[in-house]
Amino acid sequence: MGLAIKSLVQLSVLGLFLSFLALKAEFKEDVVQQKTIKDMKLKITFSNVELTATIYDNPTSRDFISMLPITTELEDYASNEKIFYPEEKLTKEGAPSGYEPKTGDITYYAPWGDVAIFYKDFSYSTGLISLGKIEGDGIKKLKNMGNQKVTFELLK
Repeated sequence: MGLAIKSLVQLSVLGLFLSFLALKAEFKEDVVQQKTIKDMKLKITFSNVELTATIYDNPTSRDFISMLPITTELEDYASNEKIFYPEEKLTKEGAPSGYEPKTGDITYYAPWGDVAIFYKDFSYSTGLISLGKIEGDGIKKLKNMGNQKVTFELLK
């Protein structure tokens, strides 16, 4: 009986060790994936102005990136954001139920299917998904741009 218990304990320890190795390998793979997309930058161009944004790693952002480049006209909405409607709706897979945007945040509002870039802080909104953030003082330039064509593309 003592030998059977000892063997059972050894097998349990071995199982825990193998589980730990598998989780460690999975975590390392996730870190590599996040680093890959985390380093992706978005270039937003209008007139002679070029802005840069960081893109976050989530399924909705990856869906947005797959549609680039996009040239469209941004419209002002509710005096706190610029919006446009991509040709197709983006995925909501794995998205939280909502988000509280801050100045410079690039988001996707799933219920309406629009991309919104906030130039003012706003309250938590159900269905809002964070895509990225405009860097530096770029949001001030975007806020004051008026209605004109804007191009979104990956920065190489």
